[in-house]
Amino acid sequence: MATRGRKPKPTALKVLEGNPGKRPLNKNEPQPERKAPRCPSWLEPEAKKEWKRMAKTLETIGVLTQVDKAAFAGYCQAYARWKEAEEFLSKHGTIFKTPSGYIQQVPQVSIAQTYLKTMKDFCSEFGLTPAARTRIKVDQEAASPDDPMDALLRVPK
Repeated sequence: MATRGRKPKPTALKVLEGNPGKRPLNKNEPQPERKAPRCPSWLEPEAKKEWKRMAKTLETIGVLTQVDKAAFAGYCQAYARWKEAEEFLSKHGTIFKTPSGYIQQVPQVSIAQTYLKTMKDFCSEFGLTPAARTRIKVDQEAASPDDPMDALLRVPK
């Protein structure tokens, strides 16, 4: 039987958002190491570029961890395939004429839409949409704990 209601938000995102619902946080939630996993070798070249572009940022804010490799790889692969379909559409257009004279949409239109939806789903999981970002408050102290000079210059609250 499926669970009912909204899917629960990870505690890390609730903390970044300032716990707007003021409900008790799950203190027993698993806390994987806050370190980005290595980029899988099987990703398409464009997906690897997206991995390199986004992984460090997500690691810094504490959203991407070692156990998120498959989910983040799914986002990156969906991005690469969406981009490929969009490039095809830009080059060849969105419609064609069949041999019988009918106008038809090229398959890449629905392919692009499918991968865009997949990307959007992954983006909401990692807080990558504008709406998701408005709910996140990054703790600057947690974002750069390795810089001793920054720690000395930081004004206590």
